[in-house]
Amino acid sequence: MADLVANSGNGVTARAVEPEPMIVFDHVSIGFGERPVLEDVSFYVGKGQTLCILGRSGVGKSVSLRILMGFLKPDAGSVRVEGQEITTMSEAEMNVLRRRITMVFQNGALFDSLTVRENVAFPLREQGGLEEDQIQQVVDRLLDLVGASDVEDQLPASLSTGRRRAVAIARALSAQPEIVLYDEPTTMVDPLIARRLGAIIQRLKSQLGYTSIVVTHDMRFAERLADLVLFLHQGKAHFFGPLKGFMESPDEAIQQFLTLDAYELPVE
Repeated sequence: MADLVANSGNGVTARAVEPEPMIVFDHVSIGFGERPVLEDVSFYVGKGQTLCILGRSGVGKSVSLRILMGFLKPDAGSVRVEGQEITTMSEAEMNVLRRRITMVFQNGALFDSLTVRENVAFPLREQGGLEEDQIQQVVDRLLDLVGASDVEDQLPASLSTGRRRAVAIARALSAQPEIVLYDEPTTMVDPLIARRLGAIIQRLKSQLGYTSIVVTHDMRFAERLADLVLFLHQGKAHFFGPLKGFMESPDEAIQQFLTLDAYELPVE
């Protein structure tokens, strides 16, 4: 990060260093077999910010989240969370870090045999330290936050895709994380539910100050949430910066993505 230089008034220049962002990917590359997925990708997310990772299918958007969770190790590059290098952490060390980072998967990853209320309470019971009445109070608040109080006694299989995603968010938050990762939260939900999910994520940011990374292909969803945008194209960080800069970019690949135009093969 850039140094800050100030004159103390006595002829001595004081130099302060800006704190590193909450999350930093620094020249990260990963491939599977002979196929490169991410190539020399760099980005950062500050505390309390929301980064939306955009791009077409198969460009490595979800892979970035799995690297951050420690499920995948990059072939090259550095990944840091609050200055801690995670690529060299042991599994035990990553398990400690995962108490601070949680991920909301596309399928919700809920326990089919537990009710909605029991699913949300599960991480609280696993962590320990709370009496049962305290656990239930936390669960009540979370279910109310995501608008799922009316389905608390139902099993996940009986819920719509959008409702399952909302419950998955509540369960993720019950672990009291500092960073929340969302993998395609609007896939296979109708526009109304997508707006509701976006409102939930925005409320978490404004009221609770969570740092978030949202992988999505839905530009309208990203416009509501993003402070920063990472646009992945052909395995590379084609754009990284504020949402406004992305929306106004004249870059051809970005404009094709924004307008959903079909890719035109060059004429030979």
